[in-house]
Amino acid sequence: MAMDAAEIEALIKAALPDAQVTIEDLAGDGDHYAAKVVSSAFKGIPRVRQHQIVYAALQGRMGGVLHALALQTSAPDQA
Repeated sequence: MAMDAAEIEALIKAALPDAQVTIEDLAGDGDHYAAKVVSSAFKGIPRVRQHQIVYAALQGRMGGVLHALALQTSAPDQA
């Protein structure tokens, strides 16, 4: 079962309400996406932790209904 981009975006924005989220379906199969997430919540946080925050927002769907997510994260002043 695949996820659509709108669902991914909604989950991320639920966890990071100020986030600017751009989602791209890389393969057209609903399993392989690229996401760019810009949020003030990332200010001063290492990139690995930023990614962990986004993965947590996806509520366990990574590796299941969402096979792959190429992720870029940053704070607004770093975008």
